[in-house]
Amino acid sequence: MNPPSHQPAVARTVADAWARFDVVHAGPGGLNAFLAQDRSARALGTGEGPPRPLDGVPVAIKDNLATLGLPTTCGSRLLEGYVSPYEATAVRRLREAGAVIVGKTNLDEFGMGSTTEFSAFGPTRNPLDRERVPGGSSGGSAAAVAAGVVPVALGSETGGSVRQPAAWCGVVGLKPTYGRVSRYGLVAYASSLDHVGVFGATVADAARGLQAIAGEDPADATSLTTPVADYPAAVASAWATSGGSDQAPLAGVVVGRPREYFPEGLDPRLADCCERALARLRDLGATVRDVTLPHTALAIPAYYIIAPAEASSNLARYDGVRYGRRAPAEALRPMYERTRAQFGPEVTRRILLGTYVLSAGYYDAYYRQAQRARAAIASDFARLFAQGVQLLFTPTAPTTAPRLGALTDPYSMYLGDCFTVPANLAGIPAVSLPVGRVEGLPVGGQLMAAHGEEARLLRIAACLERALGAEAHQ
Repeated sequence: MNPPSHQPAVARTVADAWARFDVVHAGPGGLNAFLAQDRSARALGTGEGPPRPLDGVPVAIKDNLATLGLPTTCGSRLLEGYVSPYEATAVRRLREAGAVIVGKTNLDEFGMGSTTEFSAFGPTRNPLDRERVPGGSSGGSAAAVAAGVVPVALGSETGGSVRQPAAWCGVVGLKPTYGRVSRYGLVAYASSLDHVGVFGATVADAARGLQAIAGEDPADATSLTTPVADYPAAVASAWATSGGSDQAPLAGVVVGRPREYFPEGLDPRLADCCERALARLRDLGATVRDVTLPHTALAIPAYYIIAPAEASSNLARYDGVRYGRRAPAEALRPMYERTRAQFGPEVTRRILLGTYVLSAGYYDAYYRQAQRARAAIASDFARLFAQGVQLLFTPTAPTTAPRLGALTDPYSMYLGDCFTVPANLAGIPAVSLPVGRVEGLPVGGQLMAAHGEEARLLRIAACLERALGAEAHQ
């Protein structure tokens, strides 16, 4: 799991992690990337017996994944201090692989946001420019990796909450196929869209993280039963075959360039970074083909109907009776109202929107139409993959990281997910990796593949990462 020489130093041991943590996190100018730490983890490096894939590797966990012994707050006052009596499958599997859980990371409340400014415990800052956001909702995990505190962190995705902060923080963010990683123990936002994802300092780090957590889980009826490929081997094969200029490791690979993801209004400097990455793919032997995904424009409106509708249902449990903090009141109805008034503004906005689109007289007009749009978007991807396109390359986000407080308009924030949301609606795997910088700020390039093709996705991402080399960080 050694990073390429152009990468910043990354902690590879628990002692390194705490040294980095103390440098970047403490004090009023700190990143606020972590909501809880487990300092006792310092002594839990490796155990007896044969070596395990992640022995002694420090890992951070987004604070909407249940953990034993550490709070699971979802960035909300409603769950402040809550400690789960059970552990998420993904977290348990990391421990079984030898990883050391060093802490829980900050997030937009209940995963609802794109900047990690909607946490009840304060915003996270971007390690590359502390006056800017790290992205969201998994901004704490992205910042922890970008700051070198951990080489691997878990996040969650509903509409791009791993890939977008990975792009803005200059790290690798991987969303697997829906069901490839169990959602058991992930606090639900929108169940048909939620994914557990992985951040890595490199593609190899992300591959090792995914290897540890992927696979069928009887506790999650939506988990895939198909075998898990050897993801680190796929990355290793890419490194073994892409070292010489006379080799063409991607010969025969067809990469689609969707025109809808390169609109006229896209920042030309960001577009140039992506075109340079496409040129590197061609240099590696890939064929780049212009393609179209005609229903892409429907993704944002469909997503912001389906996701809030599911959130409205999932968050109904936080009523002061069954889950979360109960507000004192003299009667039942005021108790409900005061308890739910503890939700932050973005969560409240999405619950109200979801309740509206599910209400009598509006269900067919909005929710059913959104599901039809979702099916059309998934069909677009399936058609291209059936026609021989093996991967799609796009920008990850339409901008670089904005300044703290700049996205005051919810509509502008929602549009920032325009390149990531379609993969969640279709349930296909996607990865973001650094492809350049604009005025010193990272630019992410996104690769998307067909259902279950994580190994191919990671192999090609690793080839591109190596081909770009130091260019990806300039």
